[in-house]
Amino acid sequence: MTTPPTTSLVNEFNAAEQRREALGYFTEAFAEAVLAGIESGCFAHAALDAAFRELVGIHGEEQVAKFADQLRERIRHGEFSLTRRH
Repeated sequence: MTTPPTTSLVNEFNAAEQRREALGYFTEAFAEAVLAGIESGCFAHAALDAAFRELVGIHGEEQVAKFADQLRERIRHGEFSLTRRH
């Protein structure tokens, strides 16, 4: 049985909302760490390590490896840059 389009859209909206909320928590933790004297690059690497460990625990190594493969192009296209390219 397929999921009705409206249910799918609601699920996508809820997931996006949770990601936005989670990013807010992460941003606060990042700011607190920097204020405590932890170098931002160090915190960012630790966050990536923790995130990948969590994702592997949830989705397995193969799925996360596929996701990581896609990051190369997303990074190169500026998706994570603070300043937008023209």
